[in-house]
Amino acid sequence: MSYDRENIFAKILRGEIPCDKVYEDAHVLAFNDINPRRPVHVLVIPKGNYVCHDDFAAHASDAEIAGFTRAVAAIARQRGIDESGYRLIVNTGDHGGQEVPHYHVHIIGGAPVGAMVSD
Repeated sequence: MSYDRENIFAKILRGEIPCDKVYEDAHVLAFNDINPRRPVHVLVIPKGNYVCHDDFAAHASDAEIAGFTRAVAAIARQRGIDESGYRLIVNTGDHGGQEVPHYHVHIIGGAPVGAMVSD
Protein backbone atom coordinates (compact mmCIF):
# COMPACT_ATOMS: atom_id res chain seq x y z
CA MET A 1 0.00 0.00 0.00
CA SER A 2 1.43 3.31 -1.01
CA TYR A 3 0.69 6.68 0.52
CA ASP A 4 -1.16 9.22 -1.65
CA ARG A 5 0.54 12.56 -0.96
CA GLU A 6 -2.43 14.35 -2.57
CA ASN A 7 -5.09 13.15 -0.10
CA ILE A 8 -6.99 15.88 1.73
CA PHE A 9 -5.29 15.25 5.10
CA ALA A 10 -1.84 15.49 3.51
CA LYS A 11 -2.90 18.83 2.06
CA ILE A 12 -4.15 19.97 5.47
CA LEU A 13 -0.83 18.96 7.05
CA ARG A 14 1.05 20.98 4.40
CA GLY A 15 -1.17 24.02 5.06
CA GLU A 16 -2.69 23.94 1.57
CA ILE A 17 -6.21 23.46 2.96
CA PRO A 18 -7.33 25.16 6.19
CA CYS A 19 -8.77 23.30 9.16
CA ASP A 20 -10.41 24.20 12.45
CA LYS A 21 -7.45 23.07 14.56
CA VAL A 22 -8.11 21.98 18.15
CA TYR A 23 -4.75 20.36 18.99
CA GLU A 24 -1.26 20.05 17.59
CA ASP A 25 2.05 18.67 18.80
CA ALA A 26 5.16 17.12 17.26
CA HIS A 27 3.32 13.95 16.13
CA VAL A 28 -0.35 14.89 15.80
CA LEU A 29 -2.76 17.37 14.27
CA ALA A 30 -6.41 17.35 15.37
CA PHE A 31 -9.27 19.39 13.98
CA ASN A 32 -13.05 19.56 14.05
CA ASP A 33 -14.81 17.44 11.45
CA ILE A 34 -16.52 19.54 8.78
CA ASN A 35 -19.59 17.27 8.97
CA PRO A 36 -19.91 16.55 12.71
CA ARG A 37 -22.09 13.63 13.84
CA ARG A 38 -22.29 14.79 17.47
CA PRO A 39 -21.48 18.03 19.36
CA VAL A 40 -17.86 16.86 19.57
CA HIS A 41 -16.44 15.28 16.43
CA VAL A 42 -12.68 15.67 16.15
CA LEU A 43 -10.37 14.04 13.62
CA VAL A 44 -6.92 13.13 14.90
CA ILE A 45 -4.22 12.46 12.32
CA PRO A 46 -0.55 11.58 12.68
CA LYS A 47 1.87 13.90 10.95
CA GLY A 48 3.59 10.91 9.34
CA ASN A 49 2.55 9.38 6.02
CA TYR A 50 0.47 6.39 7.15
CA VAL A 51 -2.39 5.03 5.07
CA CYS A 52 -4.32 3.13 7.73
CA HIS A 53 -4.17 1.63 11.21
CA ASP A 54 -2.23 -1.42 10.02
CA ASP A 55 0.36 0.79 8.32
CA PHE A 56 0.66 3.02 11.40
CA ALA A 57 1.00 0.06 13.79
CA ALA A 58 3.65 -1.59 11.59
CA HIS A 59 5.75 1.43 10.64
CA ALA A 60 5.32 4.30 13.11
CA SER A 61 7.98 4.80 15.75
CA ASP A 62 7.23 4.05 19.39
CA ALA A 63 7.27 7.81 20.03
CA GLU A 64 4.68 8.41 17.30
CA ILE A 65 2.40 5.65 18.58
CA ALA A 66 2.64 6.78 22.21
CA GLY A 67 2.24 10.43 21.24
CA PHE A 68 -0.81 9.69 19.13
CA THR A 69 -2.48 7.63 21.86
CA ARG A 70 -1.79 10.27 24.50
CA ALA A 71 -3.03 13.03 22.21
CA VAL A 72 -6.38 11.29 21.68
CA ALA A 73 -6.91 11.09 25.45
CA ALA A 74 -5.76 14.70 25.95
CA ILE A 75 -8.20 15.92 23.30
CA ALA A 76 -11.10 14.06 24.96
CA ARG A 77 -10.21 15.78 28.25
CA GLN A 78 -9.76 19.14 26.53
CA ARG A 79 -13.21 18.84 24.90
CA GLY A 80 -14.81 17.84 28.24
CA ILE A 81 -16.06 14.41 27.19
CA ASP A 82 -13.67 12.25 29.18
CA GLU A 83 -16.14 11.65 32.02
CA SER A 84 -19.42 11.45 30.10
CA GLY A 85 -17.95 9.10 27.51
CA TYR A 86 -17.05 9.11 23.85
CA ARG A 87 -16.42 6.78 20.94
CA LEU A 88 -13.22 6.34 18.96
CA ILE A 89 -13.70 5.23 15.37
CA VAL A 90 -10.95 4.03 13.06
CA ASN A 91 -12.03 2.96 9.59
CA THR A 92 -9.55 0.83 7.65
CA GLY A 93 -9.87 -0.05 3.98
CA ASP A 94 -12.89 -0.25 1.72
CA HIS A 95 -14.88 -2.71 3.85
CA GLY A 96 -14.13 -0.63 6.95
CA GLY A 97 -15.50 2.51 5.31
CA GLN A 98 -12.22 4.45 5.15
CA GLU A 99 -12.79 7.50 2.96
CA VAL A 100 -9.44 9.30 3.27
CA PRO A 101 -6.29 7.20 2.77
CA HIS A 102 -4.43 8.78 5.70
CA TYR A 103 -4.68 7.10 9.12
CA HIS A 104 -7.06 8.97 11.39
CA VAL A 105 -9.21 8.54 14.47
CA HIS A 106 -12.63 10.10 14.96
CA ILE A 107 -13.36 11.21 18.53
CA ILE A 108 -17.14 11.47 18.83
CA GLY A 109 -19.05 12.56 21.93
CA GLY A 110 -20.96 15.28 23.69
CA ALA A 111 -24.20 13.30 23.29
CA PRO A 112 -25.12 9.60 23.18
CA VAL A 113 -23.61 8.01 20.11
CA GLY A 114 -26.06 5.13 19.68
CA ALA A 115 -25.50 1.64 18.36
CA MET A 116 -22.00 0.60 17.44
CA VAL A 117 -22.94 -0.70 13.98
CA SER A 118 -26.16 -0.20 12.07
CA ASP A 119 -27.25 -1.68 8.78
